[in-house]
Amino acid sequence: LGNLCRWLAEQAEALGVEIFPGFAASEILYNEDGSIKGVATGDMGIGSDGEKKDAYEPGMELHAKYTIFSEGCRGHLGKQLIQQFNLDQDVSPQHYAIGFKEIWEIDPEKHSEGLVVHGAGWPLSMGKNPTGGSFLYHFEDNQVLVGLIIDLNYQNPHLSTFDEFQRFKHHPEIKKYLEGGKRVAYGARAIAKGGLNSLPKMTLPGALIVGCDAGTLNFAKIKGSHTAMKSGMVAAETIFSALEKGDEGGKDLVEYTENFKNSWVYEELYKSRNFGPALHKFGTLAGGAFNFLDQNIFGGKMPFTLKDNSLDYAQLKLASECAKIDYPRPDGVLSFDKPSSVFLSNTNHEEDQPCHLQLKDPSMPISVNLPKWDEPAQRYCPAGVYEVIEEEGVPKFQINAQNCVHCKTCDIKDPSQNITWVVPEGTGGPNYPNM
Repeated sequence: LGNLCRWLAEQAEALGVEIFPGFAASEILYNEDGSIKGVATGDMGIGSDGEKKDAYEPGMELHAKYTIFSEGCRGHLGKQLIQQFNLDQDVSPQHYAIGFKEIWEIDPEKHSEGLVVHGAGWPLSMGKNPTGGSFLYHFEDNQVLVGLIIDLNYQNPHLSTFDEFQRFKHHPEIKKYLEGGKRVAYGARAIAKGGLNSLPKMTLPGALIVGCDAGTLNFAKIKGSHTAMKSGMVAAETIFSALEKGDEGGKDLVEYTENFKNSWVYEELYKSRNFGPALHKFGTLAGGAFNFLDQNIFGGKMPFTLKDNSLDYAQLKLASECAKIDYPRPDGVLSFDKPSSVFLSNTNHEEDQPCHLQLKDPSMPISVNLPKWDEPAQRYCPAGVYEVIEEEGVPKFQINAQNCVHCKTCDIKDPSQNITWVVPEGTGGPNYPNM
């Protein structure tokens, strides 16, 4: 997907589109009437103490008649807009999962280009919690993509998402392909899987929210690139039509809603609307049976809609109520530790900058999360960003922000909703090859 994005950028630039790589939108700009004016990129050269360094450069303001927000799952600006304009007031809460993926080069004799393996259950539950799924895709050049998706409504705070993925690779059906191979890339990212039931109003004065920023992924297929692209195309067509008629911008382009509903994206999301709620309500086995009937027999057109109005982060039980999970140590052959994995994600951040993982209350991780949930950030983060260390016998919450792979899981799963992910400086973050 990274290669596709780079290719698409080249096509866009050839058409005269200006692209600003390395400059992340960090702030929403507003007109006097409250409509969206545009965005501002982040300042460069701010030290960790908040002071300007010698290399300081102020951010740029980008103004537009209409701004399209397409930041991907749990975009930090989209999140602000959804809350500020109450765009999700008439829909179910968004639901999320964390997806892990590694690229392996395997023995040519084991490789079968085009082979697709999907799975459910182990190491997760065949019951109601925790749920998720797995995949193994055979690509070209003797490479395979192996991955595990874990729903973020899991209840046991002792669950480690990273370690679940590592032990998954020891499953005999997966192990037989990976043995003797070499891991060449690692990554993790949250996905928005609420689908149609959780899709917010996508228009507001002066702006539209599209793609995974809104939640257009089809979870039944675990695919969202095509739906995200189409939602953006519909947005472009809607804005172009308005500007052609002399629109000066700043309006709520509600006609986008109708245009979106008339596209194949809406029909696809409608047919898969029951998929996630069925798994949440009935578990992997019973939910899978229901989804087989719904998707394959009724074509996604059952005369009712299942909904899950629970909040993913609120599903965590107290640590004292749950069994601890004894994960096997990584063997360095199929399973690995977090530092070596983060290294393969090519993650890099300027160390002397303000922390982009902001705590509303810095005391809460130790005073609330640790006694209640054994501070689950230590385990839901796939990159070792969060640790509880001891200094002179006193627990301290440590944030290793330079490890962050920008998955957004902390912003989603923290049971106290105390962590806010914002963009770091410049080009900071993972640099995924062939992912």
